[in-house]
Amino acid sequence: MSQNNLTMKKNLTTALICLLGSLNAVAAPVFVEAESFADKGGWVVDQQFTDLMGSPYLLAHGIGTPVAPATTEIDIPDDGTYYIWVRTYNWTSPWTSKSGAGKFKVRVGRTLLKTTVGHTGDRWEWQCAGKTALRKGRTTLALEDLTGFDGRCDAVYLTDRDGDVPPSDIEELDAFRRKALGTPAPTSEQYDFVVIGGGVAGMCAAVSAAREGCGRVALVNDRPVLGGNNSSEVRVHLGGYIEIGRYPKLGRMIREFGHAKKGNAQPAANYEDDRKRQFIDSQKNVRLFAPYRATEVRMNGSDIASVLVRHIETGEEIWLEAPVFADCTGDGTIGYLAGADYRMGREARSEFGESLAPEQADSMTMGASVQWYSSKVDKSRSAFPEFSYGIEFDENNCEKVTFGEWKWETGLNRNQITEAERIRDYGLLVIYSNWSFLKNRYSGKDKERFADRNLDWVGYIAGKRESRRLLGDYILKQDDIDKDVFHEDASFATSWAIDLHFPDKNNAAKFPEDPFKASTVHNWIKPYDVPYRCLYSRNIGNLFMAGRNISVTHVALGTVRVMRTTGMMGEVVGMAAAICCKNDCSPRDVYRYHLQELKSSMSDGAARPDAKLNDQTFNLPNKLLDEPAGISGYRQ
Repeated sequence: MSQNNLTMKKNLTTALICLLGSLNAVAAPVFVEAESFADKGGWVVDQQFTDLMGSPYLLAHGIGTPVAPATTEIDIPDDGTYYIWVRTYNWTSPWTSKSGAGKFKVRVGRTLLKTTVGHTGDRWEWQCAGKTALRKGRTTLALEDLTGFDGRCDAVYLTDRDGDVPPSDIEELDAFRRKALGTPAPTSEQYDFVVIGGGVAGMCAAVSAAREGCGRVALVNDRPVLGGNNSSEVRVHLGGYIEIGRYPKLGRMIREFGHAKKGNAQPAANYEDDRKRQFIDSQKNVRLFAPYRATEVRMNGSDIASVLVRHIETGEEIWLEAPVFADCTGDGTIGYLAGADYRMGREARSEFGESLAPEQADSMTMGASVQWYSSKVDKSRSAFPEFSYGIEFDENNCEKVTFGEWKWETGLNRNQITEAERIRDYGLLVIYSNWSFLKNRYSGKDKERFADRNLDWVGYIAGKRESRRLLGDYILKQDDIDKDVFHEDASFATSWAIDLHFPDKNNAAKFPEDPFKASTVHNWIKPYDVPYRCLYSRNIGNLFMAGRNISVTHVALGTVRVMRTTGMMGEVVGMAAAICCKNDCSPRDVYRYHLQELKSSMSDGAARPDAKLNDQTFNLPNKLLDEPAGISGYRQ
């Protein structure tokens, strides 16, 4: 064979190999986190259940009106036909087998995919939204809501390989995400004190520590808005007295950021979110990490060495290192991750001799409230869709109300940690179902009362009351309060009644499997000074706690859990943390060796003398002694 023929044969062979290779080639898939969309439209980021399902997600919270599309731009790596998968959840599936409420579709470029997603299945899963031909280059990806009833999307995956689906297992999926997104390794930052949780307790802990001498304080909040249950996202007003007890200057700092108008489930402006943010931003040595969620803990023996925090939209991760930490998460998340001793549920009456405890220990907790309200509008603007997904309302069991606050409480008979998403979703379900009945099928004589009302606001962030309680060197119990037991390390004063919620009797009779309303009995108390030893972990050497997760029994939680009181806890914790920083000691050592120094700080308080203070004369028991007869409307 001639040289020319050999060269021609080699060229043909090479060309054939290239052709076959191009026929078998596959483009790199595209993985997009929904919470990272550049324009979220009317969708909102929901991070509450990251520990359960693996990620924050986008929620189409339109209260029955489809929300504006969420959009972002993506790069298509090559021409081809792509399958589009979304990770979603049919949230009404626990109550009905019919097609669910949270329907949406995906648009890629100008193509709206045909398949509806979000309304089938019974768990978080990957659902195929369809396939389409795409050209290499930049294009738009959009989530188009169809109902306004809380459709949800965690991530979108585009692949040109049929049957290529990301893992379902949460741990495997997390590894898959990191590889697909090229998530960089976390950075590290060093602080004197790290506070996890930006509710009222955490805010006070961070600022108190900074004012008392901690040079660098980190405050981590997993929402963009501060205040926790007192924020515009949950809308629970402050409760309990401040500036009372053995240290009457404690709590005054809450008036620097606390709102001036009373009431639960009121317009967003009432809760003065900007005032809370200014309170934190004005403290120069406090760095706010918002919105970052704590996801992991590194230990050094029985001490916490660092806490990993992750931005809920970008996924950026940072290890925060410090000699002392405070768990102000409410759920005791940091303590739990660190291996702290904790309890959930109700202790038996015999364990602590509490007359208000049940005979037998059980797992019941106080529930989570999903609050809501309606307003008067023109009838032409007040229509509400038919909504019926397994919980049926009728003339006899419907709630003939136009407003729902603390009493709309779910999950008292469920685990507030492992069933948190179901508990919140049930709150949404019963609100929508009841309102739909009142608007569309109710025939009572007062039906016109609802004809010109619009469902204006429904919270999607659940207002929790109780879950884990981290155990300290002392566990506060009913006997301490009833007998006014003296403790040398007395600190903040609790003034609220022993206010323990339980399923409303009438509502439970109508909905025995899942009551959604609560009742309470106020067992009024004299103000009581709570031991400092309730504010640090008994087995994690450098962990403080402030908020509803401190060291108390279920019964005692009934009095300490309101937010002015938790703010004073935070103030004391911040003072103790500053003593730890100054003396290179542990929270327990503050009690053992530096109690006089803490008492001096508590005597002075951490309020700024030049601060402009809000007058907060609401949500208070009107007597501090033993005669609460006639008190009403002070429930939290």
